[in-house]
Amino acid sequence: MSLNAYRCARSRAETPRAAERRLMGEITGEMMEVRAAGLTGAALIQPLHRNREMWTAFAADCGASGNGLPDRLRAQIVSLALWVDRYTSDVVIGRETIDALIDMNRTIMEGLGGERLAA
Repeated sequence: MSLNAYRCARSRAETPRAAERRLMGEITGEMMEVRAAGLTGAALIQPLHRNREMWTAFAADCGASGNGLPDRLRAQIVSLALWVDRYTSDVVIGRETIDALIDMNRTIMEGLGGERLAA
């Protein structure tokens, strides 16, 4: 089966929650790889940018009419997205490490998947 056919089949079978978890896993994995490589500051731009974009999309979705999530959960997601945006800037300039972003994503992934992830 070609890669495109696989992606198409997966997108039809995958729930939105599973798709969010998969995307978050890919991005978190990228951040873990650059951390393991010892990269810091501006060398982290690509995975940090993807993470920031993902959280911005989550926040935008929470603000969209017709979003079925409870208001309190939507507000919490928007709050997390704002934190990610500010904290990411601190990571880029070297004031903070990428660790808290990785930890937060992993915690959210656990909630989306209903399971505890291995360290």
